Amino acid sequence: MSISTVDGYFAAAKQNIPLTKTASRTSVALIPFSTFDLAGNPGAGTLAGSSTAAGIVPTDATAGCPVINAFGGGATGYLTRVDYANTVLSRLAIYDMLFKAGAYAFNAATTLASQPSFLGRCPDGAGNGNEIWIEAVTAFTGNLSIAVTYTNQAGTTGRTTGTVATGAALTVGRMVQLPLQAGDSGVQKIESVTGTVATVGTFNVLVLRPLWNQRITVANGGGIDDWFKTGAPIVYADSAIIAVPQADSTSTGLPDIIIEIANA
Repeated sequence: MSISTVDGYFAAAKQNIPLTKTASRTSVALIPFSTFDLAGNPGAGTLAGSSTAAGIVPTDATAGCPVINAFGGGATGYLTRVDYANTVLSRLAIYDMLFKAGAYAFNAATTLASQPSFLGRCPDGAGNGNEIWIEAVTAFTGNLSIAVTYTNQAGTTGRTTGTVATGAALTVGRMVQLPLQAGDSGVQKIESVTGTVATVGTFNVLVLRPLWNQRITVANGGGIDDWFKTGAPIVYADSAIIAVPQADSTSTGLPDIIIEIANA
């Protein structure tokens, strides 16, 4: 089933889910930072990944992710409203965290095996639109250079981000999006992770599916995006929903977000 009309939206079952933080993190202006391990509602998660050999597929049962009520009856869920604010000027983004592997050492050279599939949480079943990110778990000494190989949206193996230099010693929580190889539009699987140059530091590799983002132009400001503005992307009852702030200043602030999921 799907929601394709305004009447369908009004008739759909809905749930409101908070994504708020009561603690902030020191950040770098205009750089995305993870707040996954900070206090709030839901409570703090664990920043460090729990598997370097295979990685895991986080779900709404993962500490740090909000619980989503089961839809039932084969219903499809949609992100139909976002009520958002932050105490600092920033951009806020919401993702479904499909895959998490780590925490890798700065000099990792790891080929993954027996990776769990996350394609059940990709609306097209192929991974179009999925992004590869790294997330600093501990502070770095020296600038990390990172290369990740992956399987693309067409099932082609051995694709690569190329070697990407972070250009700075990463601080805890700093996130860096890695480019996909030319012609690729998505990710089905992470194959290998290689880190070089830095001398201290650990990081995770994430596959994220973007759901929503918006700009906050006034401190303590915000707004409400209805389903016409969110575009009503599909979400799942086991989606691992996370919010990532990108502040204009050196603090992530205190994001205060409530998302509405409608299902029919």
